[in-house]
Amino acid sequence: MTSTVHSRNTAPPGPTASTWRRMRLWGAAHAVDDLYQGLVPAAVPYFVLDRHYGYLAATGLTMAATLGSAVPQPLLGLAVDRYRLPWLAGAGVGLAGLGLALAGLVGPYPAVWSLILLSGLGVAMFHPAAGKAARADAGDSAAAMSVFAAGGSVGFFLAPVLATPALVAWGVGATALFLPPAALMAFVLLARARRAQAAPVRAKAASGHDRWGPFAVLTGVEVLRSVAFFGLNTFVELYWLRDLHASRALAGAALTCFLAGGVAGTLVGGRVADRWGMVRTVQCGAALVLPFLAGLLLAPGGWVPLLFALLTGAALNVPFAVLVKLGQDYLPTRPGTASGVTLGLAVSVGGLLAPVLGLIAQSHGPRGALLALCAVPPAALLLGLLLPEPGRVQTTGGCSEPQ
Repeated sequence: MTSTVHSRNTAPPGPTASTWRRMRLWGAAHAVDDLYQGLVPAAVPYFVLDRHYGYLAATGLTMAATLGSAVPQPLLGLAVDRYRLPWLAGAGVGLAGLGLALAGLVGPYPAVWSLILLSGLGVAMFHPAAGKAARADAGDSAAAMSVFAAGGSVGFFLAPVLATPALVAWGVGATALFLPPAALMAFVLLARARRAQAAPVRAKAASGHDRWGPFAVLTGVEVLRSVAFFGLNTFVELYWLRDLHASRALAGAALTCFLAGGVAGTLVGGRVADRWGMVRTVQCGAALVLPFLAGLLLAPGGWVPLLFALLTGAALNVPFAVLVKLGQDYLPTRPGTASGVTLGLAVSVGGLLAPVLGLIAQSHGPRGALLALCAVPPAALLLGLLLPEPGRVQTTGGCSEPQ
């Protein structure tokens, strides 16, 4: 409590107009990058329809994207912290888009699998470099950092919205239509990287003590949040279709509400953290998920639960930007590593555990899978209660001593 009050009383000035401009760029870049993460699950059913892949082959494509984006991120984070790699974010966006775009054009399954793996690698290249640069631009403002984090949620949200009409009309070859956003954003970020390399380095070396214990607890919270997110993202439409006997349009609206709530929750979480403290925001988000998820499962009809889908998505994402910033505060000398874990590895682990929920759904239906997810928020809250407030480190100018 003392540290929270102290942080409110000694809060630095808010972000400037130039800071918000830079954060909007990073938010847009994050949206483009994570668009390609979201396009893979959106495109997989059309590989099954057009290429006649079996379910094992289809899940193999999802696994390729997850492996490409998850496994390299800690190593890339270490490289970003050790070397000056301002070009990595732009190159990553370009590779993410190129791999996904070509995957729908080639024939042999090994080639498709390899290209989706490369697309995942591009996503992995983006997160540590962009997370470190975005934090430098955001300073100590969680609200500014939430703009960057919300970009990822926007990308996931837009992927099925943009992909489904194109894939229905033209089949899997329509993945080529999604190359231009990656090419444009890669050009913008690489041009920015060239200016950064040409400019003299004025930033001071990061100071402070890395706190691996709290960071490990924080990673556990992010993994649990990710399990809940991927589980709901996978089964919320099926719940409306199979258990609520709703139309496909209403089921699609449920997923839209869930993802839109995630975007709003990410932005709200950053502002709440600036007022009430980061750890308290993480705890609040974890505490709210269970009652909202219970409301989704208990509300009658197909329309009333839409409100709880929106609220559940918002509560799940309230801590998202805060977890990214808090991880960098716990590892002040390794912001790239912290970003690689909180934005990449921990998030992707949730996708790797999704098949466990699939086994539950096979036996007990989508409602059974969502009921199983009710055990996740209390576990996240218990871990959240173990998190200490970090010492305030000012990222521009001088820095104060950790508490």
